[in-house]
Amino acid sequence: MKKLILINGTMGVGKSTVSKELMKRLQPSVYLDGDWCWNMNPFVVNEENKQMVLRNIGFLLRSYLENSSYEYVIFCWVMHQEQIVKQILEQMKGLLFQPVLFTLTCSQDTLRDRLTSRMQAEGKTDIPRKVEESVNRLKLYEKMDSTKIDVTDITPLQAAERIANRIFIVES
Repeated sequence: MKKLILINGTMGVGKSTVSKELMKRLQPSVYLDGDWCWNMNPFVVNEENKQMVLRNIGFLLRSYLENSSYEYVIFCWVMHQEQIVKQILEQMKGLLFQPVLFTLTCSQDTLRDRLTSRMQAEGKTDIPRKVEESVNRLKLYEKMDSTKIDVTDITPLQAAERIANRIFIVES
């Protein structure tokens, strides 16, 4: 049965990097990042755009799940509320697949260090505020019904291997 592997976590925890590594291990697979659907200029967060982004994500995921070329569909995004995951999965009604949700988490200090370094390298502004917003979101993920992967002391490759191993256990 096809697998929809959902990887969530706060900004800077490593979702995209882990997803890219996971795609190398699971074949045939495709990787989609929810941030791609928000890549707009100007970046405007309003209800109309939120609904458009969710519809676009649903359309893309459904298209890949319907495509016989792929067994694994990997999707990463912040998804900090159960309701967001439910809204995405509701758009897949009628398809035969198994969703599996993984949450990447790490220590607050690790997140601060990683995110600050990344944002400095990208020339971002208002770094302390954005870093603390991300750190404060960590607690939202603790409550979610998901398999937690603590990436504080492991590499993205190791995190991807842990996810792949869990996927293979689910299949057997």
